[in-house]
Amino acid sequence: MSSLQFNSLLLDISNQLTEKQLEDLKFLCGDMLGKRELEKISSGVRLFQLLNERRKLGADNTDCLSRFLTQIQRQDLAERLESFESQADPSDVLPDKEERDKLCIATEVIVENLGKNWRKMGRRLGMTEVKIDSVSKRHPTDLEETTRELLKEWRRSRGAQAQTQELIQALRACMLNRTADQVEDSLPSC
Repeated sequence: MSSLQFNSLLLDISNQLTEKQLEDLKFLCGDMLGKRELEKISSGVRLFQLLNERRKLGADNTDCLSRFLTQIQRQDLAERLESFESQADPSDVLPDKEERDKLCIATEVIVENLGKNWRKMGRRLGMTEVKIDSVSKRHPTDLEETTRELLKEWRRSRGAQAQTQELIQALRACMLNRTADQVEDSLPSC
């Protein structure tokens, strides 16, 4: 994605912030920006420019702002920012057909067996807390759908590097050996 598209997104986010939300963001950025600079900020755009200058924000570095947006109860804006970053990621290429088939099988087994350990699994797979919270809010009462969504987000973030073996290793790291064994048993032998 171009910097123009990223700047357009930041402009839109800035326009959707209330004065209170901007003040809250400025407070959260206090450690990154000096007091004088914070006092001069009167818009989200200016805040984003300063964060960009400090290398705390960029088209490929949205974690900090995304986390702050979540903290001021603007999960909708955090999700738009994360969505932009995942679209900009060149790893959108899919794994080969054989690996995709294995991932589908593994996903079904994990969905049926993971249950309340889905957050731990997400962390082991390297997902951010913002992304995990986003998944949780989409399906707050259905553990199976939450797990399915978590694995879908993980596959999207990993692109062609998504491997069934990585899921099995994460399960074992979470001490979910029985589920890892079930995944291995369900995969076709080569």
